Amino acid sequence: MLEIKELNVAYDKVQVLWDISFNINEGEIVTLLGSNGAGKSTTVKTIQGLLKSKSGSIRFMDKSIEGLPAYKIVAAGISLAPEGREIFPKMSVLENLILGAYVPRAKELREESLDWVFKLFPKLKERKKQLAGTLSGGEQQMLAIARALMSKPKLLMLDEPSLGLAPVIVLQVFDIIKKLNEEGVTILLVEQNIHHALELSDRAYVLEKGRIILEGKGHELLDHEYVKNAYLGI
Repeated sequence: MLEIKELNVAYDKVQVLWDISFNINEGEIVTLLGSNGAGKSTTVKTIQGLLKSKSGSIRFMDKSIEGLPAYKIVAAGISLAPEGREIFPKMSVLENLILGAYVPRAKELREESLDWVFKLFPKLKERKKQLAGTLSGGEQQMLAIARALMSKPKLLMLDEPSLGLAPVIVLQVFDIIKKLNEEGVTILLVEQNIHHALELSDRAYVLEKGRIILEGKGHELLDHEYVKNAYLGI
C-alpha cells in the first residue's frame, strides 16, 4: 500500500532523515519507534506532504505521491492525526469534524462518517456542540483521530496519540486503534509508548538519529535485546 524508498529529508541545511526505506501492507498496523528527535514526526509529515524531501520516493497504492500538496494526498486516501492534536479550540466538536471531511469523496459521505465516528467515540457525540478547547486531553485526542477519519482514509497516520494522557485513557486510545484496524483501516503509528505499540503492531521499525536501525514483527521486537535495553529498561 505504502512504499518509502531511500528518503532523505532536511530542515534547511540540517539533515533529519537518512536513506530510510520501509513499507506498509494493506490491513496492517505498522509502528515507527524511537526517542525524541529520531525523525518519526518528520517521516509522517513528509508522507503527508507537509515537508518536502531532498531525495527518495514515496508511493501509495502504486502511484507516486512525492511532491504532491497535502490536500491531494488526503484526497488520495492518507490522513494524519498530528502530534499535539492541533484541533481548532474555538470551534465546536461538530465543526472540527466537518472540517475533516472537506475532500470531495468525503463530503458525499459526511453524514455516514459522522455516524461512524460518533459510534467509535460516543463522548464526542455527547459534546458535539461544545467548544473543542474545553474538552479534556483524552477527548481532544479522540477528536483529532475522529477528524482524521472523516476524510475516509485508506491509511491513517497517528503521531504520538498517547502523549500526555493518563494511563487509563492511553488504554482506551489503543483499544480504539485496534478496533479501527479490525474495521479495515490500515494504520501507521508513531509512538514512544513502546510496550503497548509493539503488542498492537503487526510490524515495527526503530528509528535512531534519522536512520532505521531495526525492523521486525511487533512481538519479536518486544523480545529483542536492543529494544529491551534501550526502550523498555529491562
